[in-house]
Amino acid sequence: MSAARDAWGPWDPTISDAERAARCRCLRSIVHLTLGPRGNALAEHLRLAERDPAHLPLALTALNSLAGLDLRHTVASYGAINRPRT
Repeated sequence: MSAARDAWGPWDPTISDAERAARCRCLRSIVHLTLGPRGNALAEHLRLAERDPAHLPLALTALNSLAGLDLRHTVASYGAINRPRT
């Protein structure tokens, strides 16, 4: 979790615990809807990270281990939902 490219969503080091939990829940929903059983490991790590940030590195590893298209769909969906308002 050291690279700047990994400092988004629930891995953003500047967010509160409540915001981290909300972002984990949001990303977990996306994973469930877009990946189904292929995303079970990631979804479980995100569920656990809602209460314990020690699971965030495991969730990031699971995310980065997804097949290319699955990763792209997951990140793009998260980005579309959490796009900054103008």
